[in-house]
Amino acid sequence: HLIPTLWIFVLLHYLGSYALHAVISHARFLFHREYIYAIHISNADLKLKDPKMITRDLVFDGVLVRLYWPKTSPAGNRKGIIFLHGGVALFASIRTSARICHSLAHGTDSVVMCVEFRLAPEHPYPVPVLDCLTAVIHFLKNAKEYGVDPNCIAIVGESSGGTYAAAICQELVTREDLPRVRAQVLIYPFLQAVDFNLPSYQQSHSVPPLFRKRGVKFGMTYLTGKTMNVDGILKGAHVPPDLREKYQKWISANNIPEEFKARGYVPVAPAPFSEELYEQVKRGYETMFAPLHAEDDIIRQLPETFLLTCEYDVLRDDGLLYKKRLEDHGVPVTWYHVQDGFHGIMAMAGLKAIEYPSTQKCLQNVIQFLKGL
Repeated sequence: HLIPTLWIFVLLHYLGSYALHAVISHARFLFHREYIYAIHISNADLKLKDPKMITRDLVFDGVLVRLYWPKTSPAGNRKGIIFLHGGVALFASIRTSARICHSLAHGTDSVVMCVEFRLAPEHPYPVPVLDCLTAVIHFLKNAKEYGVDPNCIAIVGESSGGTYAAAICQELVTREDLPRVRAQVLIYPFLQAVDFNLPSYQQSHSVPPLFRKRGVKFGMTYLTGKTMNVDGILKGAHVPPDLREKYQKWISANNIPEEFKARGYVPVAPAPFSEELYEQVKRGYETMFAPLHAEDDIIRQLPETFLLTCEYDVLRDDGLLYKKRLEDHGVPVTWYHVQDGFHGIMAMAGLKAIEYPSTQKCLQNVIQFLKGL
């Protein structure tokens, strides 16, 4: 059962979300972008109100970024943190990420870069993640110009930003011309597109803000640039038999510890394969979209990892499965599981009136990990 405080969030979500459903459907997500992140409205002026922070908007090879420098005197080059925001590549911006970026910069005395990547449906996959990759490569190549030690740069991603962080770290492991990323911080990321009936998808299917069906629908909008019926995808009809067999060893409820099935789990047989559905979503098997699909020789080369999962989150098991793969291949993993947490909990950081009790614990665990690098 959800704890009482979360039921308040549930009620607020239902009142707002469903009242706006018709508007959202006809506004191509533009109004919903503002609704989902309305709690961040004060971020608009934060850039100008922090006397202890220098903030600049720059363009890295065509991609807008915002850099944060604490107004302190470092002994040498600082650590660098690249922050990639969530929102399923449909919502959010550098503005809505301001409070988290300020907290990371102050808490770790690091230079923080936040990326303003283009959003779907106007710019579907792979445009958003490639924008992030472009900005990351520029920052790695030119770190010293911004007062950053190129050998101590971490990539931090929240939700779909965690997807991008994982995908970019995989992409960079073979780039010998670039400094090696020091660490990846993955905060309740989406990581696979094969099985939407894992225990966490069943247990938290109606827990806001990321309902099971809505989350998959948003993900497919990011992938294809259009709204589509996802009923067949939820049943597994989009997975060809050969790919299902290939991914079974990595993406299976059998790899989820038994204690995470205690709230309920019933194995679901996949629906018959649909070639038509597969053709619509086949790019969803690419590792830039779903990093858990990567081959073992890539996984074993990944940097030290901090992984945060939440109990009341459909994406919990994506994180647990990635944790197992990383650990199986000798990658050091610091795991923080929020027993009373839900998807998006860190987005409330700094908003005292509605900040969830565990929000600051999540943020401080991330900060402590980054400080220890």
